[in-house]
Amino acid sequence: MQQRPFSCCRFVTLLSIIVVNTACVARTSVTNSPASAQPAFEKDIQAFEAADRKSPPPQHAILFVGSSSIRLWKTLPEDFPSITLINRGFGGSTIPDNIRYARRIITPCNPRQIVFYAGDNDLASGATPRQVLADFQSFVKTVRTDLPDVPDLPIDFIAIKPSPSRWRLADKIKQANALIQAYARQTPAVSYIDVFTPILSSDGSPREDLFLADNLHLNRKGYTLWADIIRPHLRLR
Repeated sequence: MQQRPFSCCRFVTLLSIIVVNTACVARTSVTNSPASAQPAFEKDIQAFEAADRKSPPPQHAILFVGSSSIRLWKTLPEDFPSITLINRGFGGSTIPDNIRYARRIITPCNPRQIVFYAGDNDLASGATPRQVLADFQSFVKTVRTDLPDVPDLPIDFIAIKPSPSRWRLADKIKQANALIQAYARQTPAVSYIDVFTPILSSDGSPREDLFLADNLHLNRKGYTLWADIIRPHLRLR
């Protein structure tokens, strides 16, 4: 019996299926696989836990949590001297990473407010703006479920910042920020803090004077700007 030729259309369709499946596997491995993300952060999480055993974290403080932009904010106590704060940033983390470790580094603190920065690394790793929104929604649900005594726990999302080194992602950053801002407007006690716009120069590009030499992380001037923007959002009681 004569075999039917393998048409170009059938080849393209098969190739498309392979590409899509590969992308899905890659996304899963980055966010869920113990062999990739977890070992890199386990040391950081264990360090938080060891510090808590040595000196329990203050209860009902304002908790700053997220990726390296939070971890590197070394002047956080100086910028908000009259407020009890906890810094739980771990560098390189994504929103799913913060969800994964929430019960170990957020729930024990029983915070009265969470100030959250993540999404930057997510987009750089290939996540879509809608995935960033969905992950943030999951983050909100997770921490509020684990802290049932505060059903409308205030959670403030610091906008994904524009940085010179990731300016190629500007459109995706704007889309993700817009989606989260819209979600915050319709969700009780969830706020969006716009640090994106103030970081832009008059020509619409990121201000390089606010960043370290890596053009990704903020310098002291950049954190001073953040502090001025965030301060009015903090709950003093």
